[in-house]
Amino acid sequence: MAPAETITIVGAGPIGLITALGLAKSGIAVNVLERGKGIIASPRAIVYHWSCLEGLSELGLLDDALELGFSKQDYSYVEFATGERIDFSLDVLEGRTKFPYNLHLGQDSLAEIALRKLAAYPNATVHWGVDVTDIKQDAEGVTVEAVGPGGKLDFPSRWLVGADGAGSTVRTKLGLEFEGITWPKRFVAANLHLDFTKYGFARTTFLIDSTYGAIIVKLNRNDLWRCTYSEDLELPEEGIPERMRKFLEVIVPAAKDYKLDAYSPYRMHQRAATKFRVGRVLLAGDAAHATNPSGGLGLVGGLFDVYALYKALAAVVQGRAGDEVLDKYAEDRRRNFLEIVSPAATENKRMIFDTSDPAQRAADMAKIRNLATDKTALIERLMLTTRMSSEPLTTLK
Repeated sequence: MAPAETITIVGAGPIGLITALGLAKSGIAVNVLERGKGIIASPRAIVYHWSCLEGLSELGLLDDALELGFSKQDYSYVEFATGERIDFSLDVLEGRTKFPYNLHLGQDSLAEIALRKLAAYPNATVHWGVDVTDIKQDAEGVTVEAVGPGGKLDFPSRWLVGADGAGSTVRTKLGLEFEGITWPKRFVAANLHLDFTKYGFARTTFLIDSTYGAIIVKLNRNDLWRCTYSEDLELPEEGIPERMRKFLEVIVPAAKDYKLDAYSPYRMHQRAATKFRVGRVLLAGDAAHATNPSGGLGLVGGLFDVYALYKALAAVVQGRAGDEVLDKYAEDRRRNFLEIVSPAATENKRMIFDTSDPAQRAADMAKIRNLATDKTALIERLMLTTRMSSEPLTTLK
């Protein structure tokens, strides 16, 4: 096989496009392949923790993201059964970071920003409507075989990045298992025109209850909000809008008028590929690991993959590092997901949605109250997401 001096990326979501942007800015030729005809706009990730904003800033994405979305410091935990509300603020991070706030922005909007930035680089091309059919590699390179609007296509390159989501074709073609569990519930992510602040909700509210648990988040500068809740998997999907209406009548009884903008039912997973590197193919984002969305750790974990990967790949392609740094990437990012991201997201899900035992609930609420009164404990909690990042790969053992 005689590969071109190019890197191929499968998947034009935020992970694929931001990886492509980092490589293109480094002077490397990139092909991005996407089976869809454009960026998918269904309800997905929306919150970016303060710790990942420096990476967006480095890539020239943050200013545009803040202009389209907004920064936010306030959030609350509310116990549904008692109405107890505990408020927090990220202002405790002021003086500790350049970015003492979270960013709120739909992941499709972040992908659109990355796509616009990528268009400025003649060494980057996005190919829409391209389905991967096979992957072949040897010691010199890797070729993606695909079918596009005009028929069969081949994309030869030095390296391939699979960023094509939890149902990754790349991962499947590599024969990798996606180890872990799928939760026996359905999540529903609903975008609503309903100003929750009028009814006492913070712009991020974790509503704690085993039946009426929900994560309620303001989506944009207007009145669009996201309400994510869980329901029995056996219930028919076509009944979601009516059940959603009844759910909202319970958690926001005073809100009589709202408009449903979009909703997305989906399964929740805690899974990771058995390997994040096979030869000249690497995985990133949901193609490598998938987590339930409680606490907003999924896409943030994927962004930390990106920040590590594009710099490592650029160094390898440009002869500044050997490809062993890519083994370090694969090992460190898999360890990080299994030891940090997945346990934290699992604990968030348990606390918000799944605990019915009164003693456990009392213990959970005591911990949350402590965060409100102990500044040091709150800072330590907020620092969790910094542990999701990787050190520069050249320093990893």
